[in-house]
Amino acid sequence: MELDLDEMQSVIRRLNRARGQIGGIVRMLEEGRDCADVVTQLAAVSRALDRAGFAVIASGLRECLADPEGAQMDVAKMEKLFLSLA
Repeated sequence: MELDLDEMQSVIRRLNRARGQIGGIVRMLEEGRDCADVVTQLAAVSRALDRAGFAVIASGLRECLADPEGAQMDVAKMEKLFLSLA
């Protein structure tokens, strides 16, 4: 499965943003910041990672639809991956 260039760049930006947020969360914990602020940032990272995963899976599903010969096995695999994010 390959992402097209625009999708790949979008996923990479999202993951880099999440990486920065995780670093910020670690600093917040080290500084003893308020629990609510930490949880808010954790939720934001979780959403960013979910969206990156969904973008990758959506690309795989589009690829399966474009090549119906092997679609049955690939769709089942994509479904399993999708459910792993739920």
